[in-house]
Amino acid sequence: MKVLLTVGNGMMGDDGAGVLLAQMLCDAPLDDWAALNGGSAPENVLHRIREMDASRVLVVDAADMDLEPGSIRRIRTERLDDPFLMTTHTLPLTFLIESLREFVPQVDLLGIQPNIVAF
Repeated sequence: MKVLLTVGNGMMGDDGAGVLLAQMLCDAPLDDWAALNGGSAPENVLHRIREMDASRVLVVDAADMDLEPGSIRRIRTERLDDPFLMTTHTLPLTFLIESLREFVPQVDLLGIQPNIVAF
């Protein structure tokens, strides 16, 4: 099983891009993929991913990468420590990614460049 784990707050403008993506995947499922909306505290769904025995997790989050709004990039883990990469959640993404890698063989992070992150 592969899991799409989205991160974001649907009440914060473009930070809700992941929330929308999870809803779209739930409405039109893909074979062998499950969607989980992790919201602004994705660490709270780690136990569900463990129960699914996921072989791959794709984490999707709005991230300020200084690109055109709507741009999508795979973000390498070592880039998460970059002070110019801004995200909005309770714990750093490094914690989430490292925790997932303890029991998931492949974990990738996909960033979506927001335009506006505000109520």
